[in-house]
Amino acid sequence: MANVKPFRAVRYRLADLSVVVSQPYDRIGPGLQQRYYALSPYNAARIVQGQVLPGDLPDRSDGPSVYTRARATYDLWQATGVLARDPESALYVYHQTFGVDGARRTRKAFVAALLLTLFEQGIVLPHERTLAAPKEDRLRLMRALAVNPELVFVLYPDPENRIANLLDAAIAGRASDVDATELLEKDVRQQLWVVTDRAVIRAVQEEMAPKKGLVIADGHHRYETALRYRSEMQAAYPGAPADAAFNYGMVSMVSMDDPGLVILPTHREVFNCSVAPAQVLSGAATAFDVIPAASLDACLAQMKAYGGSHAFGFYADARYWVLVLKHPDRIDKLIAKDRSLAWKSLDVTILHEMVLQPIVGLSQQAQEAQTNLRYHRDPAAAVAQVDSGQGSYAFLLNPTRVAQVRACAERGERMPQKSTDFYPKMITGLTMMPLGREPI
Repeated sequence: MANVKPFRAVRYRLADLSVVVSQPYDRIGPGLQQRYYALSPYNAARIVQGQVLPGDLPDRSDGPSVYTRARATYDLWQATGVLARDPESALYVYHQTFGVDGARRTRKAFVAALLLTLFEQGIVLPHERTLAAPKEDRLRLMRALAVNPELVFVLYPDPENRIANLLDAAIAGRASDVDATELLEKDVRQQLWVVTDRAVIRAVQEEMAPKKGLVIADGHHRYETALRYRSEMQAAYPGAPADAAFNYGMVSMVSMDDPGLVILPTHREVFNCSVAPAQVLSGAATAFDVIPAASLDACLAQMKAYGGSHAFGFYADARYWVLVLKHPDRIDKLIAKDRSLAWKSLDVTILHEMVLQPIVGLSQQAQEAQTNLRYHRDPAAAVAQVDSGQGSYAFLLNPTRVAQVRACAERGERMPQKSTDFYPKMITGLTMMPLGREPI
């Protein structure tokens, strides 16, 4: 059911890719964008998250806009040989080696073209909600480029990691075709191998063919944009072949059981809030045990120790507490929404439904708009915001587990915003996939 194909990627033909790869577009804020621009005139950010200029007309297909400049840049780089298309179709083995919790890990992926399917078909499933504005932005870029410039990170079921083992054997003893680091997550080693062996590719396709219940880990907006672009192209070119490139998305696939698969928590900083810390603690005490902690490290350690009982940290007024749910066996009744127990049992759900909304007074709309809420990967950064007076207080969370992501996705339930942070990010600039009418 999961139809994957090799494809002829457009790739950089430069000696050092470390200066041209970037984070995905949604991680590139103005500051990071400036750093990428300064790093190289060929940095991928110039295509996926270009600078807005005075006089831009983004609503016009002929611009000028970030979209028309992206197309001109892409065409120029191809014309001058900075980018070139591979001579034959391939799968691309993608390894990311990084440190977390004092240990080195390698997350193993392969990049392929995946036949796009609607979520209701059950082959590919989402786990997060999407917003209209980012999808419109990505669609305008895709229309202008007729190229898929960024990866969608997809998890697939493979308890024995059979596909990773196949690909490990295929690249054994070979130096990688790309060996780079990226500016922001500079401690992550990014390696790519081009695999053109037809027997290996067929073996991977046969392993993938019966699979369903693939879960989008990162790139929901990109995947839904690809679906919309496909619909437009099918309407425009009804005679195109079934395996036309626009029917496929460029994905980076990782086994759900990969030893290098890591999810980091996303911590919440509440700001400009009139509800005092003492009110939060007294309100929470009805449903939570409130346990003081001596320091950030002690707080995180206690959260981990109580993780099975649903615990999160609270920081305010230079003090730490750990909030532990008193009756985790009553979650189904404590959260009255018509949702599954899997969704209700997420720590982010418990925090949002039992603390942020009823006690702090942040509605779901305010949370989505980030009116009084900022998100942090680093707990120390959230604490620093509070110490500086820019934040009112911070909530610290344990990471969501892969099994929880899968359980919610299989039930068709979107998790609360910022429930997962798969680390490291799949970087942009390693491969690009043209989306024409020709067969993939």
